Amino acid sequence: MATIEELISRERERQTHSINLIASENFVSDYVKNTMGTVFTNKYAEGYPGKRWYGGCEFTDQIEQHAIDLAKNLFKAEHANVQPHSGTQANLASYLALIKPGDKVLAFKLEHGGHLSHGAPFNASGKYYKFVHYGVSKDTGLIDMDEYTRLLKEHGDIKLVVTGASSYPRAIDFKKMAALAREHGAKFMADVAHISGLVAAGEHQSPVPVADTVTMSTHKTIRGPRGGMILSTAAMASKVDRGVFPGSQGGPLVHIIAAKAAMLEEASRPEFKTYIQQVIKNAQAMAKAFTEINSKRYRVLTGGTDNHMVMVDITGTGKNGLEIERMLGEQSIYVNKNFIPYDPLPVTETSGIRVGSPLVTTLGAKEPDMARIVQLIDKAISGENVSNDAHKFMIELASR
Repeated sequence: MATIEELISRERERQTHSINLIASENFVSDYVKNTMGTVFTNKYAEGYPGKRWYGGCEFTDQIEQHAIDLAKNLFKAEHANVQPHSGTQANLASYLALIKPGDKVLAFKLEHGGHLSHGAPFNASGKYYKFVHYGVSKDTGLIDMDEYTRLLKEHGDIKLVVTGASSYPRAIDFKKMAALAREHGAKFMADVAHISGLVAAGEHQSPVPVADTVTMSTHKTIRGPRGGMILSTAAMASKVDRGVFPGSQGGPLVHIIAAKAAMLEEASRPEFKTYIQQVIKNAQAMAKAFTEINSKRYRVLTGGTDNHMVMVDITGTGKNGLEIERMLGEQSIYVNKNFIPYDPLPVTETSGIRVGSPLVTTLGAKEPDMARIVQLIDKAISGENVSNDAHKFMIELASR
């Protein structure tokens, strides 16, 4: 069996020599990575700055407060909790803060682009709360606002509306959705796990001014360590903090909080906005390339994208998403199989794939590179061996 050091080396090799288009992954900077590997990993610190259950937290308090201040400033939020271990943990803590077990929640369907922590029956959210789900229009692929409004009216006892997505390529009108939720007496929560970097850079409408809570993961477009955060109004601050600790977590990961602070410092710089703008341009270039290379083989859902991901119906290839994910992975190109709305295939196979631009953009890719990548994908699906071409592309990208 390989040693730990060998496996780390092999994974480093895989990451640096493959084209990674998984929309939920990114490369962190050395600053963020090195911060994760500091002595803060040794510290146990249940509680919050100035209110710990352990001694020796003077520097832990400072690093967490720094992360909180940075998050509040970057997102223009009244309150921030930087302790959640993941985006899903942030969601569960947010539910604890906003509603009671058994309350009814309106959220985005998983199979239409939502997330399992938005009420999937096999997730804790679906076990402790009663979820009703809205979806997208079959004609446009866009969120069906008529259905959304109808469900709010039909279910007069909805206590919370949750919006946000893991596989929805268009901008979300948080302001409009929040206003409708308020009209029907519901609280409003936005999960920006995927688009947190876009919101931070001002390249997507921010839900912070209109939401009771905003949850996110920190390892996707915002380029941080694996973890989560919650932003909220001042009125919700104490409930959010109790929802995290002691409501759903024990000791925070102080080394990860330190890395979140490093991430937030980077996301506050002008060059981060430039990066996010390129992320969007690159995703749009991919969407265009899929359509131009063969619109019969590849149907780009909604006709394009407003964010960092492209959803592609691959029914025209004669293969399912699982087959394509495996075929491409064997040739060092990584995508993920994904449900498409009204998918006739099971989740284990799927009729679609999801591709994203954040990671390759971090490495310096521009629009022409995205067209080259789509060409490699098409060749691989057609049966050609493009492994060497993929490796050459990554070497070229690294040398720029």
